[in-house]
Amino acid sequence: MTSPRYRSCFSELVQCTKQKNLLRGRAVHARIVKDGSACCVYLSNSLVNLYAKCGDLFHAKRVFDNIQDKDVVSWNCLINGYSQQGLTGSSLVMELFQRMRAENVLPNSHTFAGVFTAASSLSDVLSGLQAHTLAIKTDSFGDVFVGSSLLNMYCKSGAMAEARKVFDGMPERNSVSWATMISGYAMQRSAVEAFEIFKLMRLKDEKENEYALSSILSALADPEFLSTGSQMHCLTVKNGLLVFVSVGNALVTMYAKCGSLDDALKTFELSGDKNSITWSAIITGYSQSGDSCKALKLFSNMHLAGIIPSEFTLVGVLNACSDTAAVGEGKQVHGYLLKLGYESQVYIMTALVDMYAKCGSTLDARKGFDYLQEPDMVLWTSMIGGYVQNGENENAMNLYARMRIEGIMPNELTMASILKACSCLAALEQGKQIHACTIKHGFGLEIPIGSALSTMYAKCGSLEDGSIVFSRMPRRDIVSWNAMISGLAQNGHGNEALELFEDMQLEGTEPDYVTFVNILSACSHMGLVKRGRAYFDMMSDKFGIVPRVEHYACMVDMLGRAGKLDEAKEFIESATIDHGMCLWRILLSACRNFRNYELGAYAGEKLMELGSQESSAYVLLSSIYIALGRLEDVERVRRMMRFRGVNKEPGCSWIELKDGVHVFVVRDQMHPEIKTIREELRILSKQIKDEGYHPPDSVSANTCNDEELVAAFT
Repeated sequence: MTSPRYRSCFSELVQCTKQKNLLRGRAVHARIVKDGSACCVYLSNSLVNLYAKCGDLFHAKRVFDNIQDKDVVSWNCLINGYSQQGLTGSSLVMELFQRMRAENVLPNSHTFAGVFTAASSLSDVLSGLQAHTLAIKTDSFGDVFVGSSLLNMYCKSGAMAEARKVFDGMPERNSVSWATMISGYAMQRSAVEAFEIFKLMRLKDEKENEYALSSILSALADPEFLSTGSQMHCLTVKNGLLVFVSVGNALVTMYAKCGSLDDALKTFELSGDKNSITWSAIITGYSQSGDSCKALKLFSNMHLAGIIPSEFTLVGVLNACSDTAAVGEGKQVHGYLLKLGYESQVYIMTALVDMYAKCGSTLDARKGFDYLQEPDMVLWTSMIGGYVQNGENENAMNLYARMRIEGIMPNELTMASILKACSCLAALEQGKQIHACTIKHGFGLEIPIGSALSTMYAKCGSLEDGSIVFSRMPRRDIVSWNAMISGLAQNGHGNEALELFEDMQLEGTEPDYVTFVNILSACSHMGLVKRGRAYFDMMSDKFGIVPRVEHYACMVDMLGRAGKLDEAKEFIESATIDHGMCLWRILLSACRNFRNYELGAYAGEKLMELGSQESSAYVLLSSIYIALGRLEDVERVRRMMRFRGVNKEPGCSWIELKDGVHVFVVRDQMHPEIKTIREELRILSKQIKDEGYHPPDSVSANTCNDEELVAAFT
């Protein structure tokens, strides 16, 4: 390239490439074509490099294809250009590399740097290994850029053993090499190994830079390493590295993930240059720690500061809305993300579905689910879990069936949710089928599958199957223990429930408030008043659990079942918690059963004073006044019931037959077999009367004109 004209064009192309001035570069290209200089390989390579560096890979490829005698530089310009274009470009890099080898062009260090970068983007370890072998064979591995690119490929692929071999064998390391190795361990949550590399870097007198410190801080983002993370904070201050946004972001994230939100907030406030990542870190930190109100307040401040949130920020905000059931704020965020064009992001839609479901808006959640044409498995799981959480178990079962038809593989959370639906529906046969599916898909009895299965069998009354699952679980959490204790207690095996409670303590599992609800319930059903009192006292004295309304309810029920009605009244009046109407309602029912009408009237009037909206309370109190012959009070209770707009909730029951669940509601005529069912009921009713059976009657039907009241008692 001795011609002055060639040298001038070459110099101009170099300048255009440095400045990324594509418009001027195209003008030079036109002049080269016009002058007939396009045949010069040096100028052609410069043109390929110009277009590639400016991101115009289409024209870079066209110039490259027209080069008659391609040299290694020609290939390198295009390979490195494509390697910077993410997944799509990286696939083309591997194709170019194969073509290059097929045409017997020997790669050099620049080639391998591009190939390893592409393999890293693709997580293509196999191709990377082949290129690694060739790099050693061609003696290109000694170049620090090649080594760093190879190291990055192994780290991003999670092949840390191979990465460490490369790192230890590098003849020369730069700041990128050290930071890459630390970052690789950080991504694998190997904080100890990451810190060892960091210490080794300092021993080698390598100067800490923003990349290394950001990487080590991300590795230490665990409560266990908070003290070490604080030391790294001091080091960043000492070295003046807090001016880098990436370091400030890493510090905020580290403190937030360690649960040290005060330090995270202080660091956040002292950060001079905050970007969306900084805001996202602090918002997500507060959201995940349970302080959702603070997270939403910070998001509002972010919006006022004019910072456009990223997808990750919005996920954190939606999670905060979920935890506080703030559906109004969630809808505002929904509108905002639509404005920003994030509605096509699967993880955004998953967070939206989760938010609406947790706020009880399953219809809105389903709209979000249906919006995506091809929802992924996480979104299916969120929607199924949302239905279960809101008691729409039939919808959950139907959606799971559709999921299976469409060939979507469930995960453990999907199976746990659908097993919970089976528990709530007492659908034992379907639960067994789901159990078979968990085995088919290779899910073991670890948490949460094991807990969900033992709960399902226990709630369906299949205690033998539940015990088998429970005994085979490699590790039992408190949910598993509670499920089995509850199942035994509710199915008439109170003594076994109490024995299991003792076994739980021997295994070192601390009981929670649910455990004591189950234990007190078991004592209540067996009439073990003295033992129940001991457990009630144990709850606070030994385990520090503050009794809740449920525990007081169990105690009142226990005393009521044992006929200790005056003692139950005293217990209620001495209760130190706000129990509303729950305890008086239990006492009222017990008084009716033991025909203690005077005390029953006292409990019923307490409920009336508190403005009860439960129809059963009015019905019970009316029945007691009827038994006492106080018809004026009966009429007063009726008037009060009508005045307050209290209506009796229709009864509902269901039965599982073969592959379906049949639901029946009082006065419902919608069942397709309703005529046949009614005919069978008439036959059964006649047979009952012929056998001389009469329903127990504590109230004379002749003394009451209100058919609904009479029906409630008979």
